[in-house]
Amino acid sequence: MKKNVLLTAILFQSVVALAQTGLDKIEFVNFSKVNITDDFWKPKIDKVATVTIPVCIDQTEVKTPRIRNFEKVARKKGEKHEGIFYDDSDVFKALEAMAYSLKTHPNAAVEAKADEWIDKIAAAQQPDGYLNTFYTLNEPQNRYTDMSMHEDYNAGHMIEAAVAYYNVTGKRKFLDVVIKWANHFDGLFGPSKKHWVTGHEELELALVKLYKVTNDEKYLKLSNWLLEERGHGYAKGYTWTDWKDTGYAQDLKPLKDQTEITGHAVRAMYLYSGAADVAALTGNNDYLKAMKNVWEDVVFRNMYITGGIGSSGGNEGFSNDYDLPNENAYCETCASVGMVFWNQRMNALTGESMYMDVLEKSLYNGALDGLSLEGDHFFYGNPLASYGKNSRREWFGTACCPANIARLVASLGNYIYAQNNNNIWINLFVGSNTTIALPKGNVDVKMETGYPWSGNVKLQLNAPKKLKYALHIRIPGWARGIPAPGGLYHFADSSPSTLTIKINGVPAAYTEEKGYAVINREWKKNDVVEVEIPMEIKKIISRDELKQNNDRVALQRGPLVYCFEGADNNGKAWNIIVPDKASFATEAYIVKNEKVIALDAMLPVVNINAEGTSLNTTEQKVTAIPYYTWCNRGSNQMQVWLPTKMKDVKINNQ
Repeated sequence: MKKNVLLTAILFQSVVALAQTGLDKIEFVNFSKVNITDDFWKPKIDKVATVTIPVCIDQTEVKTPRIRNFEKVARKKGEKHEGIFYDDSDVFKALEAMAYSLKTHPNAAVEAKADEWIDKIAAAQQPDGYLNTFYTLNEPQNRYTDMSMHEDYNAGHMIEAAVAYYNVTGKRKFLDVVIKWANHFDGLFGPSKKHWVTGHEELELALVKLYKVTNDEKYLKLSNWLLEERGHGYAKGYTWTDWKDTGYAQDLKPLKDQTEITGHAVRAMYLYSGAADVAALTGNNDYLKAMKNVWEDVVFRNMYITGGIGSSGGNEGFSNDYDLPNENAYCETCASVGMVFWNQRMNALTGESMYMDVLEKSLYNGALDGLSLEGDHFFYGNPLASYGKNSRREWFGTACCPANIARLVASLGNYIYAQNNNNIWINLFVGSNTTIALPKGNVDVKMETGYPWSGNVKLQLNAPKKLKYALHIRIPGWARGIPAPGGLYHFADSSPSTLTIKINGVPAAYTEEKGYAVINREWKKNDVVEVEIPMEIKKIISRDELKQNNDRVALQRGPLVYCFEGADNNGKAWNIIVPDKASFATEAYIVKNEKVIALDAMLPVVNINAEGTSLNTTEQKVTAIPYYTWCNRGSNQMQVWLPTKMKDVKINNQ
C-alpha cells in the first residue's frame, strides 16, 4: 500500500509540474455571461424555464417519491425507501437545471422551491457527511460495499447542482453540504486508504467543479486518483461480479492505456469529460492521448449521423464497430448530452474545430430530439427509424433524461464563445451577446444569425479602444464537405461550400487554422464581421462496413439531419425510394408549432391497391423534416436513411 501511495504522489506532482508549462487550455465563456437572443434557441430556453422545469418539479416531489425519500430520512421513523436506488440523482439534476434557469429567467417561486428542496437534502445528511437516501433508509450497514450502486454517481450530481446553485445565487447552504460529503468521501478513499472504482462515472468531473469553486486542491487530487483506480482489478459490485462485464464501466484497462470505446455510453461520456478536466488542470498528456484514441473509435466507427451514440439497448451502450442499426438504435438522450460535454472539453484542450463539429451535430440532432416541441414530453432512446411503435413520454421510471436535456438547454451559453490570451473563438452560431475579457481590454460581442435555417452570421465587435487580437470563426465541417470526422459518413457531393467573410462590408483576408477562419488584426470600435455559409442540401452516404445503411441515403442541410415522417407523407415513411438523381428543394413549413425549413422532392413511392391485390409505384411529393421535430404529432412511421433502390421497402394499405 505504501508503494501505491508513493507512486500516486509522484504521479500527481509530475502532472501538476506539467501544468505549469503544459496544456494551453481555451476557456469557454460561462453561460451566465452570455445573453441569448436567438430566434431558434431562445424560445427553447424559455420553454425549459416555463414548462420543462415545472414538469420536473411536479414529477420529482408530487408524482414520484424522490423528495419524499429525503423527508423520510430526516424523520428517522424507520420508513423504507421508495423507487430506484439512484433516484436521488434526478433531484440533483433538476436542481441544477433550476439553477441555470434562475440566471436567465429569475423566478422567486422556483428559487423558493429550490431552497425548500435544499433544506430537505441537508436534513437528510448524516453526521459523518454521508448522503444517500436508499442506503440510509434501507441498508445503512452496507454503505460503500457495492461500487455498482451509484452512491458516487448520485453524489457527483449533487456536487454539480450545488456548485451551479452557489454560482447563480451566492447561497452557501447546498455547497456546504457537498463539501461535507466530499470531505467524508476523501477521508475513506484515496492513497493509503480504501480502493474505489466509480461504477457510474460522474464524480470525477463533479470533483473538478468543486475544486474550481473552492480552490481546495484535495478535490482535484481525489478526482485524479479516481481516474487512476480504473483498470487494475480493484472494483467490487454486481456489474463486475454478477454481469462479469468489466468493460461496461470502462474498467478493462487503466485510463491512460485505453484506445477503444466500451460499455455503457453515458458512463463513458462522463468518464472522459472528467479525464479532460483533470488533463486540462494537470497537463496530463497521457490522458489526452487516450481520449483522442477513444474519441476516434467513437466518431469514426460507432456514431450515428445524428451525433447519437450507444447502439445497443442491452448495455445502453456500444456493441461492435459499425454496428449501427436504425430502427433498434438506442441512442440515449443522456449520451448525446454527454457528447456535448466531452467534445467541448476536447475542443478546449486542443483548439480543434472537429470536436465542435461533433458537439453541434449531437446538440442539434441527437440531444434536442430528446425534448418535445412543447417541452413536456421526452425521448429516452432516439431511434433513426420507426414503424410507428415509438412515442414521447411524460416521464420514465429511470428519469435521467428529462432533467439532463433541461440542464443542457438552460446552459447553452456555455458552448458559444471561448478565449485565451489574445484570441476569441466563435464556436456556435447562436444569436447572443457577451463581453470577453482579453489581457489588454474587454471586447463586447454581439451575434445575429438566422442559423440553423440560414448561414448568415453578423458579429459586432466593440472595445473602448483599438485592440489587436485574433478572431477564430469556426468553419463547420459540413461546409467543408465533411458530414462527420473520420470518414464513416461522406456527402455524395463532397465539394466544400464557398465561405464568405467581410469586415465592414469589405471582403476579409483570413487564414485557416484547425478548422477555424482566423482574422488577426487590430480591431476598431464597432467593427462588423459578416459571415455567409451556404446552406446546401446534401445527401449522405455511409461506409460499406456500416451494412445497415448500404444502398441508403440520408439528408442534411446546415447542421440539421432530416427524416421522413408519416405525418407529412400520407402516413408512411417506409415505402419511399430516393434515386441517385433525386433533387430536393426547401420549403417554409410548420411542424406542430415549430417553424422549420422542410425539404421536398418528387420521389417514387410504392403503394398497395385498395383491394390489396397488387402494387404500384407512383411519383408523389415527399417531404422531409428536421429529425429533432419528429414524433411531436403522435406515433407514426419515420426513417432517416431511405433506400436508393427497391430494398427493405415496407408497405401496407392502412
